[in-house]
Amino acid sequence: MENIDLEEQVMGIIINAGQSRSLCYEALRHAKSGNFSEVDSLLKEAQEFANQAHLVQTKLIEADEGTGKTKMTLIMVHAQDHLMTSMLAKELVTEMIELHKKVAKQAA
Repeated sequence: MENIDLEEQVMGIIINAGQSRSLCYEALRHAKSGNFSEVDSLLKEAQEFANQAHLVQTKLIEADEGTGKTKMTLIMVHAQDHLMTSMLAKELVTEMIELHKKVAKQAA
């Protein structure tokens, strides 16, 4: 895998994971304000971006074949950080949204 191609793929992880995380927090802002109509579509869109990031990661893992073929760089570690934090954000935000829905339902 050439360095340019690898860097483009790694940037794909960063961009898609970042977009996923941003959409999760946007969904949470809507939930906090009681606007639940937008939440599900935002979370769905966030999941689509997360899937794209994960797909790139999977391709990189497959190309490496567990043999260390893929050069490990700081930007790749950074991309992994982005992916993992976006996955964690989605899990936590989803739970927080459920709590906001529960509180809103009880208040109604």
